[in-house]
Amino acid sequence: MPWKTLEKVSARRRFIAALLKSELNFTAACAAAGISRRCGYKWWRRFRRNGNVGLRDRSHRSRGSEVLWQRWGKLVLRLRRNHPTWGGPKLHGYLQRSYRRTSLPAVSTITRWLSAAGLTRRSLRRARRGPQIARMLVRPAQRPNEIWTVDFKGSFCTQDGRRIFALTVRDAASHYVLAVQHVPKPDDQHVRAAFVRLFRRYGLPRAIQMDNGSPFSGPGPLGLSRLSVWWLRLRIQLKFSRPGCPQDNPAHEQMHRVLKAEATKPASANASAQQRRFERWRYLYNHIRPHASLAQRSPAERYRMSRRLYPALLPAWSYPTTLEILCPGACGRAWWQHRQRMIGRAFAGERLALRPQRHGTKVNLGPFLIGTLHAKDTAGLRPARWRRT
Repeated sequence: MPWKTLEKVSARRRFIAALLKSELNFTAACAAAGISRRCGYKWWRRFRRNGNVGLRDRSHRSRGSEVLWQRWGKLVLRLRRNHPTWGGPKLHGYLQRSYRRTSLPAVSTITRWLSAAGLTRRSLRRARRGPQIARMLVRPAQRPNEIWTVDFKGSFCTQDGRRIFALTVRDAASHYVLAVQHVPKPDDQHVRAAFVRLFRRYGLPRAIQMDNGSPFSGPGPLGLSRLSVWWLRLRIQLKFSRPGCPQDNPAHEQMHRVLKAEATKPASANASAQQRRFERWRYLYNHIRPHASLAQRSPAERYRMSRRLYPALLPAWSYPTTLEILCPGACGRAWWQHRQRMIGRAFAGERLALRPQRHGTKVNLGPFLIGTLHAKDTAGLRPARWRRT
């Protein structure tokens, strides 16, 4: 049937030509074209009103959608070009915060505009889900400063060849990024200095969640390092993820993906310029960027500083006066039972309590059991296992 071919306009012109030549009456002409009388009258009226131009297909866009595009279309495309990683939901959330008393285009409308402008990319087809591995069960944070997550962004080089080690700290409940700080070396000294500045500015969290890498974890008893022992003295709980399982801290890894896409490609000219870029990105992430898990609000609207202030004097562990105290030296060794025992470098300078038991002497760091000493065992401390939560 001619109306179902690709040349619809030509079929309509032949229908109108048959009517003008008066070869057939109107009903016979519609039957020959394979259309109804109602459809025939529609094209006859359009031809009499606009000539051959009236036989073309008209746009199905309503007048309201045209007005909506004229008002918001250019603004949406400009925002997208300024923030290439934002999709329809985030752009809608930003407009909702900026224009509270105005009717806005829907998320689907914004997404359709982006697609028509060629500003979206086709998502890759994902493989089917295979067998699922049981994940670490961690109760999600309910309030700001209940859990801070910490990690190092994968190192990269600036244009002058300087290697960047970006320490990232994030509040789990509000998604507020507390720091993206380049440290000259990812060791205890530089990371501790960065955390001192954070604690003085934002206060102390209840817990810190981290992976098993240096300097957060160590090879000694309980997997503790000097940095994590310092956190324990500040009465901060430690939450270790499983070894080799970055999926135990997925929100922090997702933040790293956004950081890499928006603040490291391409890298800056030098370390100072890269740090300034980190700070601009952190302000954008905390105050401007909408977050879907926060109902398209920004983290700064939800985050509040901790009431636990950083102490001027580091608190010491208190023990009953009846217990023997052991203080390892700078190398982590201590004298006990006329022999030098290896305790661990993480506990250098710490006050450890000895609790004699029937099978060996228990060694405690505050309330934490770190291992057992035996009088006839010259190897040193037999470490206990850390209950990872």
